Amino acid sequence: GAAGLGPALLGTLWLIVLTATIALPIGIGAAIYLEEYSRRSKLAGVLELAIANLAGVPSIVYGMLGLGLFVHALAMGETVIAGALTLALLILPIIITSSREALRTVKDGLREAALGLGATRWQCTRQVVLPMALPGILTGAILAIARAIGETAPLVVVGAVAFILYGPDGVDAKYTALPMQIFQWTSNPKRAFLDNAAAGNLVLMRTLLVINGVAIWLRNRYQARRS
Repeated sequence: GAAGLGPALLGTLWLIVLTATIALPIGIGAAIYLEEYSRRSKLAGVLELAIANLAGVPSIVYGMLGLGLFVHALAMGETVIAGALTLALLILPIIITSSREALRTVKDGLREAALGLGATRWQCTRQVVLPMALPGILTGAILAIARAIGETAPLVVVGAVAFILYGPDGVDAKYTALPMQIFQWTSNPKRAFLDNAAAGNLVLMRTLLVINGVAIWLRNRYQARRS
């Protein structure tokens, strides 16, 4: 009866905001470089193959990478920022792949028209290509963030605690998340904790729906502007 989801909900929000802040600029930037600037070469082909393969790597592998790189090698410890960086690595391939597909939907005629009017490559990309591709990019971002919200395996490995009485107050704080708290309750044989886990699942799903709803609203808004 004294159980609550406040700290876990705060931890999840911290993780998702930090993960999106880290992964979206890097992923979209990488997609723009690969699609608009890089020349067709063997190196570009190897990079494309690597990105496609990384999208199918099990999440526990990313957790092990985060443990070795962020928690130990960079001495970040078992903190919010280490968990967010690990989740950012997890969703980067999805963001890059979906963003590249969105950029490919922009007609070459628009690029040629912008360049023909004297725009630089960057001006063409920033003012013509990117606004036209933004709805598709946001769609990929929604799918990637939805996956990150429900991940438990990487957080277990990088040190998210199963139960904590307070929410994080900074990027270097200890934390838990909704999937971790639900997992801890389902491991308890008492009926009351199983009921709590069911309620936690509802909160997790509602949180996911709210975040996705905001992202879909932004996507539709940009799509209406493009139309």
